[in-house]
Amino acid sequence: MLLLWVSPGKAAGRVQEFLPKAQPAEFFPGADRFGTPQGDPPLVPVQQGDRLLGYVYLNSDVTGATGYSGKPINLLVGIDPNGVITGIKLVDHKEPIVLIGIPERRIVDAMNALIGRDMRPVSTGAERPPQVDIVSGATVTVLVMGDSVVRSAVRLIRSGRLGGAQGAPAAAMAPPAVRTVDLTKSEIRDWQTLLGDGSVRRLSLTVGEVNQAYVQAGNQEAASNTETNDPNDTFIDMYVAPVSVPTIGRSLLGDQAYEQLKARLKPNQQAIVVAGDGVYSFKGSGYVRGGIFDRIELLQDGQGIRFRDRNHTRLGDLAAAGAPSLREIALFVVPEDFSLDLTEPWQIQLLVQRNIGARDRAFLTYNLEYTLPDQYFRIEQPPAPAAAPAQPQQQAQAQGQTPAQAPPPAEPSLNDADALAAGEIEEPLWLKIWKTNTVSIGITAFALLVLTAIFFFQDALVKRPKVYVWVRRAYLTFTLIWLGWYANAQLSVVNVLTFTNSLITDFNWEFFLAAPLIFILWAAVAAGLLFWGRGPFCGWLCPFGALQELTNNIAQWLKVPQVIVPWGLHERLWPIKYIIFLGLFGLSFYSVALAEVFAEVEPFKTAIILKFVRDWPFVIYALTLLAAGLFIERFFCRYLCPLGAALAIPGRIRTFEWLKRWPECGSPCQRCAKECPVQSIHPEGQINVNECIYCMHCQELYHDDHRCPHMIQVRLKREKREALSSPSMRQNKDGGTGPAKPIITHKGKAIGTPTDEPTAADFPTTAS
Repeated sequence: MLLLWVSPGKAAGRVQEFLPKAQPAEFFPGADRFGTPQGDPPLVPVQQGDRLLGYVYLNSDVTGATGYSGKPINLLVGIDPNGVITGIKLVDHKEPIVLIGIPERRIVDAMNALIGRDMRPVSTGAERPPQVDIVSGATVTVLVMGDSVVRSAVRLIRSGRLGGAQGAPAAAMAPPAVRTVDLTKSEIRDWQTLLGDGSVRRLSLTVGEVNQAYVQAGNQEAASNTETNDPNDTFIDMYVAPVSVPTIGRSLLGDQAYEQLKARLKPNQQAIVVAGDGVYSFKGSGYVRGGIFDRIELLQDGQGIRFRDRNHTRLGDLAAAGAPSLREIALFVVPEDFSLDLTEPWQIQLLVQRNIGARDRAFLTYNLEYTLPDQYFRIEQPPAPAAAPAQPQQQAQAQGQTPAQAPPPAEPSLNDADALAAGEIEEPLWLKIWKTNTVSIGITAFALLVLTAIFFFQDALVKRPKVYVWVRRAYLTFTLIWLGWYANAQLSVVNVLTFTNSLITDFNWEFFLAAPLIFILWAAVAAGLLFWGRGPFCGWLCPFGALQELTNNIAQWLKVPQVIVPWGLHERLWPIKYIIFLGLFGLSFYSVALAEVFAEVEPFKTAIILKFVRDWPFVIYALTLLAAGLFIERFFCRYLCPLGAALAIPGRIRTFEWLKRWPECGSPCQRCAKECPVQSIHPEGQINVNECIYCMHCQELYHDDHRCPHMIQVRLKREKREALSSPSMRQNKDGGTGPAKPIITHKGKAIGTPTDEPTAADFPTTAS
């Protein structure tokens, strides 16, 4: 039933779903209405009265546009009948990089660089695809969006629905002869032979050459911010080759790996190897965070594509005899929705980037051109003239291209399950990420073991108050600086909402395993709920909580007055965070994206992830909460934190009780209740585990025989007992000398001895 319900909607496209978010005049000045959608994928006419001005379409109806979030980025694109882009409107996205700090206006402004561009020359291969303006911090998102707009426009022009006669692609013209890759030729060649005959192409740049390119581009700051001090050092030494060609594939991969690749490839699907050495990585780090290799792009005939992690296989070395040892070797399978024609020239475009300032970057592009040598082709005579009408379609099929009369598939159809069924030739991406983060993982695991030891041996620690205080402050400093500001391992209520949403939609462990530190922390927090409730995270592992407590400690040291919230008001304020969490949780079932926006009630992203480098309203909000925490310790944790509420609810399942109490606690003694930093102890003496952050201050008091009234009584009784049982107080019957006897004197002379009992004769009389 679901398939029957979904399929018609997919065929008809979703453009009408997003049309209410736009006005016709946003795409064509003077337009006053949208017409009825036409065709598949649908084009919506934009009219002024009865006059047709152009069309609007949804990019995701024509081609895929998936960013960091793994979900489509939907844009409405205006295009006139001649193929000129007239307007772009971002109508829906789930991109966290935009939600957490990059203003959406900057993304839209970057996309506006495409407005006014004629896409007909791009569709014929006469011009390269136009590039959007790069937005530092959102490079992948902007590149994906720009690529989607360009590719969708080119597809519509090539389908003959836009652009008139000039839109017909050059590939549809009948060639004098048909060239196809000869898959029957297969031999093994060494590295020098492959490099010498052009089977492997090379791009080599030095640091000095890149510096000079930045100078010529007018960016002296980027030219000065070099990777190394020696301009003769290798910036990048990059090699490219199509390994779906039997001879090249067998030579570079080896027989076994080539056969595995051959079984994995679909008909007319290609694969290339990109290898590199030097100080600059062609992979970058974008594929680790979001699964997209943003530094290289495959280009052909005005179309381009950036590879995703699912298209990638890491190789250890090249099998060809004499091949150099290279730092990075990647095998990329070209997605099926991009028809790479090896009989025509193609390029790999390298994006070079350098940091300038705190957040800005400067960019350059270099193209590595590739043309397959003639020795790999089989040339066939064209069909007889009578068969000419069918020739374009036959030629396109022979070259692995989609005929000009039919639009290419609107959605990528790469099926990872099918690829793995042909034989696993690559370890999972999440496993590679874990291997490249072994040091951070080791530090985090060690820190969790230390925290576990602190909890298990808490009695021995809290009996030494000075040691305990500095151990806690040191751990909170580590949590703030390393775990938070350096590793960005700040858990958020968004994680809870995303996890819950994935359970009811399309759950995949690999999505969560792709962030090792976040996964480890959540696993530790889940285990800690059974033993200690929410305390391990809220009290020890939350960077923003650590920031609040450390700043409050400084405030107390500076004698900033501390506000004690009356108990009646306090217990009516702490439910606010539960209301916030339940609101976000319910909202996530309607729209996860909307819930993520309202989750900005957490200042974690501003204070920890972005380190206060953000728009001023977010910074003011975070600083206001921290300022409140100077007077009321952990103000945000107590009353507003939705993540604390989310952890407190399952935290009630904890099985063990580690916090000890005396019968006198609460009646009559109120010392722990008054000194609890977050007021989680009721006046009656019991600890509210939902609010406890497990700071162990009450346990420090529990064992202190100078502050806890119960322990003071115990100490006094012990001291009295020890005094009575001292050697000087023992009696003769105990084998001791007993207490010192008094010495009686008369006129300075002792009367008797201390051990003698005095007699009547020893006492003076009146007569004497």
